[in-house]
Amino acid sequence: MAEALKTVISQSTECPVCLSTFTDPKILSCSHTFCKTCLDNLLEFHGNCQIRCPVCRAVTQVPNEDVGKLQVNLALKSLIEDMEGHPQICTNCKSNDKPHADVYCQDCGKYLCTSCLNKHSQWEDFIDHEVIAMSEISSGKVSVRRYRKCRKHPKEDEDYFCSTCRRFTCFRCGMMEHKDEGHQVVEGAAYEGKHMKNIEDLKSKVDKQQSCFQKYIDFIDEQRKSVDNAKKQCTSDINKAYDDAVGQLTEKRESLLIEVKETTEGVEKELESMKTTAQKHINQLTTMAEMVINKTKVPLDMDTLAAHDTLCEELREVFDQKNPDYEQPKKSGIKGKSVKFKRNVGVDELGLGKIVNVVERNVALPTNKTFDEKDVSLYTNKIVKVKKVALPAMSCMVSTPDGRMAVGCWTGGIFISSHDGQLQQTVLKNVKIDGVGFLSDGRCVVMDTSNNITLYTPEYTQLNVMFKTLSRFEGGASDLTVDGDDQIYVSYWKANKIRVFPTAGGQAVREIPCNGYEPRQITSYHGSLITKSHDTIRLIDKQGAVQHELKKPDSDLYAAVSQWNTILVAKVEEGEGLVSIDEYTNELRHIRNLVTDYKIKNHFIYWYYLQQYRSGEIAFCTSDSLYIFR
Repeated sequence: MAEALKTVISQSTECPVCLSTFTDPKILSCSHTFCKTCLDNLLEFHGNCQIRCPVCRAVTQVPNEDVGKLQVNLALKSLIEDMEGHPQICTNCKSNDKPHADVYCQDCGKYLCTSCLNKHSQWEDFIDHEVIAMSEISSGKVSVRRYRKCRKHPKEDEDYFCSTCRRFTCFRCGMMEHKDEGHQVVEGAAYEGKHMKNIEDLKSKVDKQQSCFQKYIDFIDEQRKSVDNAKKQCTSDINKAYDDAVGQLTEKRESLLIEVKETTEGVEKELESMKTTAQKHINQLTTMAEMVINKTKVPLDMDTLAAHDTLCEELREVFDQKNPDYEQPKKSGIKGKSVKFKRNVGVDELGLGKIVNVVERNVALPTNKTFDEKDVSLYTNKIVKVKKVALPAMSCMVSTPDGRMAVGCWTGGIFISSHDGQLQQTVLKNVKIDGVGFLSDGRCVVMDTSNNITLYTPEYTQLNVMFKTLSRFEGGASDLTVDGDDQIYVSYWKANKIRVFPTAGGQAVREIPCNGYEPRQITSYHGSLITKSHDTIRLIDKQGAVQHELKKPDSDLYAAVSQWNTILVAKVEEGEGLVSIDEYTNELRHIRNLVTDYKIKNHFIYWYYLQQYRSGEIAFCTSDSLYIFR
């Protein structure tokens, strides 16, 4: 009975998870006890702040995810410490004073002293039994195979297992308590063999899964290494680019400072020369005055009188010179003050900017003609209550592929001028122009006043390409632009839509609705379109959605794309003829003012055009004049 009790106690000190003697036993809320290390592993496995009991599956909340804060099983801990203080004794000796065990027989399930081991070794049936030294058991190298004793029949081993009840049983209990239908009773050794095979299978799967995830981790490490190498390379490239950029910017700064100095030094020398001349005049007046006016004596003899008269005459000649010419220093001052620094904004290219001169130039366009009411209503879609009216010849303006400016006239012809306003070429004199654009290969796209589109070679020879467009009656007045993909966009005022045509001609490939506004002018802008309708500039995508909007009530707005990819907007004050030009970002946020309240002629006409030369000059076209701002 004492031996059975000791076996029960020994089994009670084993952790159900690791099957070893408890170390730092902790109690869950369900009252089951496990090693702290086993609970730490379970907590890490579930990855949260709670543990599900392996025995009853009840959930225990772990304070602050720290298993060490769970309650310690003090009674069990004390029992284990007491057992560890008493060495294992021989379970085979019959005497009360039993010696310490030296080995354990796995097959007999008994601890044996040296004397019993000698007898055990001589028994023929026990020769092949597995015997383990106590030193190996105490070191943890080898686990002993426990023999369970039945609590109802202490002399019987629980060497059978009921898979239905999930418990071991002795032969007698198996025959009495597990004989009913549904119970599956097998030998304990068979169950243990099957169980160990399942464990081996699980271990194999775990090893395979671990290997799979280890390869995954190795792959992640490779990717991280590649990313780290890319980061290092990118950092190195950035630092190199920065150093190169600093060098380039330093050189650019020195170049710009020299340019400013050279540009202004000439003006300063002119002004200094004017100042020197004026100061010399003052000195002459002062010297002669001292020699003549300040003398109190009247000359009496002939020589003295002659000398005095000569000095007075020279003084009169100096005094009678014209008053200072303020116009000359004023012009020099304007010339010097017009030197401006234009910083690069909204571009990817490296650079500080450039030096510009904001000086206007007024270039006369071909003379306007007088038309009757029928022609006026055709062009404007409005009825004019007069028999004769003067209208501007200008109908459109666009940059040419070689950097010049082309102004189309609805009276006929395209006039091409250089950046300094010199008329260099006139083409298509017999074509009434309403819109012009240029393709990337230099071909010219022209829309006439009947809304017909014609394609020309770079030498302005007509090509046999037909486009099916809306008539003037259907679509109203129109405008034209070409994008970077050589697609042709035509806006129709009356129809409130934009049609897109391929260079091959034919039907439009799609339409862009302009909901609630007239697209009076359109400009291609990096995948989007800029539209103008009286006092509003809109940036729309190629489906017609408005991305950004700029509105100036009581003003007329006109837009163009700058050479720095920003947006230029000209504002014309109605009734005043004052033009201001400002620079905006691609989101129509104001950057700075370029031209302020410049007075134009014939401002009663209600359409203008704005463009920029490749060389940087800004062109503003009115009814009869091309204004160039440098």
